[in-house]
Amino acid sequence: MGSQNKASLNVQEERMKAVTVWLILDSKPEDAISLLCKWYHVSRPRLLVGVLEGRTKGVAAVYSVQRREIRAARREYLYDPFVMIHEFYHHLRSTSGKHRGTEKQADKFALDFIAAYKRATEGALAHLTEAERTPGTGGTFSAKL
Repeated sequence: MGSQNKASLNVQEERMKAVTVWLILDSKPEDAISLLCKWYHVSRPRLLVGVLEGRTKGVAAVYSVQRREIRAARREYLYDPFVMIHEFYHHLRSTSGKHRGTEKQADKFALDFIAAYKRATEGALAHLTEAERTPGTGGTFSAKL
């Protein structure tokens, strides 16, 4: 792959990661999971609320390999990018035929998406003045909110 194609793929991947986080924050976790599945060419897991008995203590969500589903302990976890992307990592690893991966690897995977989102939003807001970026200061951007 040429360096230009590789750079283009990196930009596309960065954009995909930022959009994934944005979709989850925008209360569209189903769309985010669909985007991830399309990007990684894997089947789509079901998203459900309510964890299986015996797996609820201190857990935000779990991925069930047998059921191919991500189960959030509470509805609000469906809208937490870290939780959803972390659990998707387990789905990705299990459908690829590879080891499911560690919790540390799943955390790193999710944090990479969140970092891409932060870079994208910082870049999008870089041209605004401080007053426009700060809600409640009377800047034109905050006035539109």
